[in-house]
Amino acid sequence: MDVKPQPTVADRAAQGRAARAETPRSSHSALEIGTDRDPIALLEAQNASRVPELVPIRYGRMLVSPLAFFRGAATVMAHDLGSLPSPGLRAQLSGDAHLLNFGGFASPERDLVFDLNDFDETLSGPFEWDVKRLAASFEIAARERSFRSSERSTAVVGAVRAYRKAIRKFATMADLDVWYAHLDARSMLDQLRAGHDAKLAKTLESSLAKAHLNDSRHALATLTHEVDGEPRIVSEPPLIVPLAELGEDDAEATLGAMFRRYKGSLQEDRRLLLERFRRVDLARKVVGVGSVGTRCWVLLMLGRDEHDPLFLQIKEAEASVLEPLLGASSRANHGRRVVEGQRLMQAATDIFLGWVRAERHLDGGRRDFYVRQLRDWKVSVHVETILPRGLAYYAAACGRTLARAHARSGERIAIASYLGASDRFDCAVAEFAAAYADLNEQDHRALAQAVADGRVAALEGV
Repeated sequence: MDVKPQPTVADRAAQGRAARAETPRSSHSALEIGTDRDPIALLEAQNASRVPELVPIRYGRMLVSPLAFFRGAATVMAHDLGSLPSPGLRAQLSGDAHLLNFGGFASPERDLVFDLNDFDETLSGPFEWDVKRLAASFEIAARERSFRSSERSTAVVGAVRAYRKAIRKFATMADLDVWYAHLDARSMLDQLRAGHDAKLAKTLESSLAKAHLNDSRHALATLTHEVDGEPRIVSEPPLIVPLAELGEDDAEATLGAMFRRYKGSLQEDRRLLLERFRRVDLARKVVGVGSVGTRCWVLLMLGRDEHDPLFLQIKEAEASVLEPLLGASSRANHGRRVVEGQRLMQAATDIFLGWVRAERHLDGGRRDFYVRQLRDWKVSVHVETILPRGLAYYAAACGRTLARAHARSGERIAIASYLGASDRFDCAVAEFAAAYADLNEQDHRALAQAVADGRVAALEGV
């Protein structure tokens, strides 16, 4: 049997150490910005393919705070990272690894796991891009909470240190052990109790208890009303608009054909399960910050009776913001790019995760989509109320989780060897995060000025 020889562990470790000569770990503190940098132009370029009447909502949400701007400006940071030196050690990237894109959700085994949960921008690329976006998000969030410099540093350095230590641990593990590794809610609680942090453990336990209620049944109660004895999705324009109100000809047939093709991307057992549900209603729904303006649908289905709901989210997938810097994805269908990146990075994925292409969507264009459950025990951190100790713990959890995601797909032994046992990389990235938070604040003000000048329109409070 002709098998391509694999590099040895020693070879991989040597590759990581050699990369230090070209890109010293201390060099990651650098932030070099060109004179032609224009964040508003980058955002406007994204809007060209989006639903025009929804774009002002995106800008309105980004204006709320520097952290909100950061969430919506993944394309801006991607272009900034693209100009920086890199050791060239790759992994499958989230592409948008900020702190609010981590959280808890249900595994297929109905355990509550903690993981990355947004993969719209996923692509193979330099491992440090995800680490720097994660670190910057904690610096920006800590500033938003008016934490002291020492408290901000504890969270930011802690996130990067946790990443480095975890990737070094994963480098010593067998491939199957890395693949099966995950962080569940019970483990997080045990860690807090072992650290004698009973107060934080109690807060986390309360959040986890509420997460079990955030499912399709809860969505049925909050997103629908009864019409002629059956649930129908409520109308709350412009955020939720039922299909019947959009006035699109042949919409039902077009979207029905999309749904049938989507089922072909699922495993057979999951197709059989899905076929037990019937389609009841469909609505366009505005989601997130950076995604506002992309085409996103919510599909209500019912199983054995009206008390057995399933909500699916059908979300448009455009080219990753990383592609102009790293080259086009090997997947022609961006929905498939998202799904396969998610399956590669997540320890457990939604059983209904799949993709589809609409050759002629309602607006006449060819659109790619991915599909997943709308709500399945989803829980996320409340940045508005988090305290310094809680942010530091959460930062470490995110760092470890990102390392596990990179270890599944990337050059974990070389990355671990490059990072080493010292804190040089940790401190350098923390310096970068502080400088990037300053730049992000400037960009936030630039957007406010563009709105004031009438160059872009923003709809606030929506």
